[in-house]
Amino acid sequence: MFDFITKRPLWANVLAAIALVFLLLLIFLLSLKWITNHGENMKIPQVTGKTMAEATEILEKEGFDVIIQDSVYVDTLKASVIVKQLPEADALVKVNRSVYLTINRSSPPMIEMPPLVGLSLRSAEMVLKQHGLKLGDTSSRPDFAKNSVLTMIYNGKEINPGMKINMGSEISVVIGSGLANYDMGVPDLFGLTYAEAQTLIEANGLSFGVKLFDADVKDTVNAFVYWQTPERLDEERRVNRIRQGQMIDIKLGSQKPARDSLPPMPPAQNPNNY
Repeated sequence: MFDFITKRPLWANVLAAIALVFLLLLIFLLSLKWITNHGENMKIPQVTGKTMAEATEILEKEGFDVIIQDSVYVDTLKASVIVKQLPEADALVKVNRSVYLTINRSSPPMIEMPPLVGLSLRSAEMVLKQHGLKLGDTSSRPDFAKNSVLTMIYNGKEINPGMKINMGSEISVVIGSGLANYDMGVPDLFGLTYAEAQTLIEANGLSFGVKLFDADVKDTVNAFVYWQTPERLDEERRVNRIRQGQMIDIKLGSQKPARDSLPPMPPAQNPNNY
């Protein structure tokens, strides 16, 4: 079977092998244009802003494969429209090329509320934007932390960092306006529940500083204040003064405290009368 090879001289076989290699290489080079569709370029059509169905129809009609690469949420765009395409529109590519699409989600994803307390209004707005949230209404109240975020509000209620909310939601903030220029008497919190004390100090434009609960306290809302600083009265039984925006530290227990036998205390000052 191989007589035609073995009966020929070696140099003839070598030349035949070289010729065969050149022939195969020539065939490959000539077919390369057909294999790679050399010179057959197509322009990518514009499909951003179109629905997924419309984009698929347009691209497949032109001979492109469609692949969903990712999904994002942009509240200013309609649901299920194309947000991004790769390659971009008008790019020249080979036929049968795949086009990767990013679509807009039909519903916003849930994200964790980022911490804003202590940030300036500008920094808070930047953080919200980075997390796909919007800055809502801003208000202010007296507080020593001037121009800093004091409270974050979502749907009318105070929200804490880490809580799950919808991306694209509006977050309102309360900003500290500094200490007031006038002072008033320190409100008496002794014997009040935590809820009652909070209502009173907020009505006076104050806030809590340190809040220490005794170990046996199970219901913090109904725990009783038995110590505060600054106190309502000084050692000479005169009313201590405080300015709006300052803080009061308190300690709370599970039992309502009894006040020591002392001369009558001056009545708590109405927050509207300084």
